[in-house]
Parts: sequence; C-alpha cells; structure tokens
Amino acid sequence: MRWMSFLVLLGAAVFDADSAVMWVGTASGEGSGIYRSELDLDSGAMTPPRLAAEIGGPGFLAQHPNGKVLYAACQLPGDAGGGVMAYSISSGASTLSVLNSQPTGDGGAAHLAVDPSGRCLFTAQYGGGSVAVFPVLADGKVGPRSTLIEHEGSGPNRSRQEGPHPHWVGVGPKNEFLFVPDLGIDRVLIYRIDHENASIRPHGEAVCPSGGGPRHFKFHPSGKWAYVVNELILAVTVFEYDAAAGALTPIQTIPALPEYYWQGFNSSSEIRVHPTGRFVYSANRGHDSVTVFAVDGQTGRLRFIEREAIRGAMPRNFNLDPGGRWLVAGGRESNSLTSFQVDQDSGALLYSRHFVSCPRPMCVLFQPTE
Repeated sequence: MRWMSFLVLLGAAVFDADSAVMWVGTASGEGSGIYRSELDLDSGAMTPPRLAAEIGGPGFLAQHPNGKVLYAACQLPGDAGGGVMAYSISSGASTLSVLNSQPTGDGGAAHLAVDPSGRCLFTAQYGGGSVAVFPVLADGKVGPRSTLIEHEGSGPNRSRQEGPHPHWVGVGPKNEFLFVPDLGIDRVLIYRIDHENASIRPHGEAVCPSGGGPRHFKFHPSGKWAYVVNELILAVTVFEYDAAAGALTPIQTIPALPEYYWQGFNSSSEIRVHPTGRFVYSANRGHDSVTVFAVDGQTGRLRFIEREAIRGAMPRNFNLDPGGRWLVAGGRESNSLTSFQVDQDSGALLYSRHFVSCPRPMCVLFQPTE
C-alpha cells in the first residue's frame, strides 16, 4: 500500500503488561479501516498499527461502557451509504468481530457517542445538519434509528456556515442531557435524553462566539465547567455548567493561536481535558500543533502554557491515555502517530521521539483498563 512508504519506526520496542491498547479510525481511501496499536506507558513507544477491521472511512469511534463493544461511524459496505458499525472486542482487546450495522440516513455521521448506561447511541450528521439516536440492545448491537432531529439556522461565515453542521455529540455528567456543538450556527444545542425510548427533545442552547464554528466539546471531571473548541477562530470557549438546570453560561474565550493564524489553512480540530482536570489541550491543523492550557481550579478559566508541534501534518485528532501520562497525536496528512510525555506538574508536552505510520488517522481511542 502507498502509505507504507511513510513507515518510520524509531527502534523496536518490547511491550509488557504496562501498556495501553489504542484503536485508530482512519479516513476513506487505501488502507481504510480500524487499526490496533499498543502504547508502552513507560517509554511512549508504540507498536506498528495492525488492521483490525477493514471498513470504509471509520473516522470516529466510540466504546460501550462495558468495554466489550466498539462502534464506528463509517461508510457501510456496498451502496448502503453512511452508517454505524458495531464490533465485539475479544478478550484481551486483540481482535474485532462484526456484530451488526445500521444506516444513519441524512448523510454519514461526523461523530458518535454512547451514553454511560449503554442504552443509546448518538450520531451527529455534519452534512445533513441533524442529530440521531439509536437504541443499543443488550448484546451491544445497534437497533434501527429511533430519533432524527434536524437543526436550523446559519452563521456569518458564508463559506462554512451556510447552514447547520452538527460536529460532535456527547452526554453530560449525570447522563440527563445530550450536548451537540453545531459549527454552522455557533451554538451548542442541549437535549434532554429519554433512555427508555432512545429519544431526545430540545432543552436549550449555549451561545458561542459569532463565526467561531464550535466543533468539539468536553466536560471538566468536576462537572462544573465545559470547554468547546471553535474551529474557525482557533479558540476555546469556557462555560460554567448548571447541572440542575442543564444550562451552559460562557465565561471566557481564549485563543489557541494568535488571530493572524485564523486565515488560510489553519483550523482547530480536537479538545481534551486531562484526567486530573488541571489541563486542557486543543489541536491546530495547518499550524500542526497542540496548545496546552492550565485550568484555574476555582473558576475553570484557562491560561496559556505552550504550543507543541506534533511532528506531523494535520492533527485531526489526539487523545490522552487513561492515566494522563501520554498524549498521542494523529497526523492525517503525514500518515503518522506520535507520542508526547505529559509533565504532571505543568501539563507541558515532551516529544518522546516515538513515531509509527498509520494511514490517515482520524480518531485515537484508548481501550479502557480492566
């Protein structure tokens, strides 16, 4: 395969029990599928990614809370179009086996998530401008779509905000509300979840900066604050969260890159909160870096720490291992995964010098530790 020409292995590593399994979703094209790699938690070295499931464009992945089922937003085989695929994860997380699939309708899903009770799977259709709900069956299979809600509106950026573009879905701290940042309308839409009927109903919305293009969204471990990365202005907006009311109030917007980087090929992609809640990280495509912020433990507000180059191109996604010791960044255009050690005092990133080749990585997901 052509992408193998990029293969660079910085020495062979010996992996022991102190490692973490990574599932990697990739973009459509040659070598498309879900890959499996292991991250050595002592050195940051990674095993060469191995194709675990061949499927078209499994850009984003999600896991059942029991850790035994993996879901992918993908292109279904044949002419079935966009859909979600469910895989069973073998004991030891070594192989994937197909359970079933369901079409999403309204175009393919840009993102998906499973609620903490394992009863509902949610998808965001960027192109279709909608959010959908699917029931999850007792065996982890996905039932037929039960709910579809179309978003409405537009934003000031006529080339990117001509209509609604939901880009992410995720559940709040108490599993009562679903949060959907919509890049096209500069809002985070909030829905109340009916788990028994696998449905949602509108509850409210949070306003993001005009023309900002909210993309991905994460809660602080305390549940007091939430963070959205604005793709079009390369900035992070901080919200206070009222759990009782299911309401978000913006309190700060801080740039990940200076304003002169907002034009051209630069755009934000992913945001993560460190497991300790002390740091927030956001990725910058074009600039090809990760910005590090410190979290004020009293207010949730952010303070800039540094920007670290990913040693690759177009970081569509990155993730932190469950213990927060390592950050792994995927370079979509460099066909690469690179690892960085996280300084536990400052949050700063130190390049580990470990790099492996993987075709067009779109999502890095760690297998939960047992």
